[in-house]
Amino acid sequence: MRRILALMLAAMMVFALAACGQSAPAPSVAPTQEAAPAEEAPAEAAEEVSVPSGVEDGVLTVAMECAYAPYNWTQGDDSNGAVPIKGSTSEFANGYDVMMAKKICEANGWELEIVKTDWDSLVPGVQSRTYDAVIAGQSMTPERAEQVDFAGPYLYATIVCLTKADSQFANAKGISDLAGGSCTSQLATIWYDTCLPQIPDANILPGKDTAPAMLMELETGMCDFVCTDMPTAQGAISTYPDMVLLDFAGSDDDFEVADSDVNIGVSVFKGNTVLLDAINAVLEPMSADDFNAMMAEAIAVQPMSEA
Repeated sequence: MRRILALMLAAMMVFALAACGQSAPAPSVAPTQEAAPAEEAPAEAAEEVSVPSGVEDGVLTVAMECAYAPYNWTQGDDSNGAVPIKGSTSEFANGYDVMMAKKICEANGWELEIVKTDWDSLVPGVQSRTYDAVIAGQSMTPERAEQVDFAGPYLYATIVCLTKADSQFANAKGISDLAGGSCTSQLATIWYDTCLPQIPDANILPGKDTAPAMLMELETGMCDFVCTDMPTAQGAISTYPDMVLLDFAGSDDDFEVADSDVNIGVSVFKGNTVLLDAINAVLEPMSADDFNAMMAEAIAVQPMSEA
């Protein structure tokens, strides 16, 4: 009997030890299961990082040529609402773009800083975040939209031509009537790249760096006509009374352009939705009539020398 009890006691001890051996690995499993989410946490945090708006300091830095009247120009004082140009004590910026920039800043409680730069530097400057935005009469073309985001439009610009009153093209009723003429426009614009090539047998001269240089080419008789948009043409004829505006809109012989070519927008860094939404909140309630009224104000105060 004692022998049987001893054997039973020994068997129970073996069973107990075996049971302890099976439960021992259990604690090591739990930490391994909990570790995986911790390793993924940094990736999730990175996805939530947003693009800075650029106006965290309360200043909206806007770039433009300051040489593209009536959109923007440079003047020597702060008359008619002109604002200082960054880095200068004697130059001030004014024009439709400046008026619109001021309106956007006032609505958002920002200060406005204007940077004067070349046309070709505008998009790269936004991409490098040298400027927060460009308000410079830029068309909202698909090519530009691949590089920047556009707010707006803040203007709808009709494509027109300018010629001299005594020119053989002064009575042109469509682009076919301009056939064979010598012409130019501003470089890197739809006027030069898209519109002039549509004129039959046009003698397209080298493009000009600025709108004033383009107009001077016409005024001095170096070409027969130039292609531009309605606001630029309206500003020009207010300064050069010997110029005639040729508007073919509504005819079957007009320039063929997409809406993106004539819709003028504000460009910002791609993905900067905070700034984009803030600007759109100001522009979207405005109508074409509102835009045209502001442009008329800009043309009215445009200096003679800036056409």
